[in-house]
Amino acid sequence: MIYLDTHVVAWLYAGLVEKFEPPVRALINENEVGISPIVRLELQYLYEIRRLAHDAAQIVDDLEQRLGLTVRDAPLDAVISRAVAYHWTRDPFDRLIVAQASLEDAVLLTKDRAILANYPRARW
Repeated sequence: MIYLDTHVVAWLYAGLVEKFEPPVRALINENEVGISPIVRLELQYLYEIRRLAHDAAQIVDDLEQRLGLTVRDAPLDAVISRAVAYHWTRDPFDRLIVAQASLEDAVLLTKDRAILANYPRARW
């Protein structure tokens, strides 16, 4: 199981596969892919501020069908308990996405430099 960060989900939905180097594409193709529900919330936020053309439901539904993407479930209190310890970012979405991936000791596929520098299981 690998987790996908929000921008990875948006790029996959848009078909921007050129954004991914071959090792990144291999990780996506060779693993079950999942997201935190927080990614769904961030996608909706980006849609509402007009940074995405489609809403979260449409994006997630499409990737569920095409890639077998799953929205992973974790107790919110456990996710927040981890997230409060992440002082390396002020971005609440990043804190919660990383916290949930860490609960499963999962790889998080991201291009975010702060996450790559601070979450040992982050990959790009």
